[in-house]
Amino acid sequence: MAKIIRSQRASTSSVRSAPKKKAAKAATLLPKPGAKKAAKKAAKRTAKPKPWTSEEVYEAFDRFRKANPEPKGELEHLNPYTLLVAVVLSAQATDAGVNKATRALFAVADTPEKMLELGEDRVRDYIKTIGLYRNKARNVIALSQKLIAEFGGEVPRTRAEIESLPGAGRKTANVVLNMAFGEHTMAVDTHVFRVGNRTGLAPGKTPLEVELGLEKVIPTEFMLHAHHWLILHGRYTCLARGPRCDVCLINDLCRWPEKTV
Repeated sequence: MAKIIRSQRASTSSVRSAPKKKAAKAATLLPKPGAKKAAKKAAKRTAKPKPWTSEEVYEAFDRFRKANPEPKGELEHLNPYTLLVAVVLSAQATDAGVNKATRALFAVADTPEKMLELGEDRVRDYIKTIGLYRNKARNVIALSQKLIAEFGGEVPRTRAEIESLPGAGRKTANVVLNMAFGEHTMAVDTHVFRVGNRTGLAPGKTPLEVELGLEKVIPTEFMLHAHHWLILHGRYTCLARGPRCDVCLINDLCRWPEKTV
């Protein structure tokens, strides 16, 4: 008989606890406070931005031009050769850091011939404050040798030829072609890549995609200075962390869903 009583008590306890279990389960199904808001925000972030119209692109670059009609690159150089060397040295380094090292270097070696006379060891001493300086010193000597052997000591004027030089890639070629020879090229560094994607102006998964996208949408009249405007915008306004949307010239045109204005 005792066994029967215990069984009944256990059964009664189970019945009584059932509503509690159902209530707990229901509670877990309820959305957490702020969940809807977070979901909407996440959906907004992942939504594909509406492409810029040609009028909006023109307006953006017209504003850049009015604010800074003659933008200049921040790498200091004396001629196409020293520009080439400076850009090669700037990989994974700041322009300010490169300028600090090259002022003294270019004072004694502003041609491929003079750089070879200086030699790799002394070049290394001049640029030792720059990251990867050992490999970069080797590249500077190697590209100087190739310029003399294959191009008469002059910086070539095609992208393919510049890219064939040690330490020089597509971005280096685009910078040199634009700054030294006035070509309408688009050099995509981390700043331009960020601006192109964040604003929705030219989204792309790779620098090349962003480059081609920008060349496609930017009017010809702006292309000479376009990469400088975008670099400066990314460096001083559209920062990687804490973008300064309140002072952005194009904040009303920007497609970034998280802009703060």
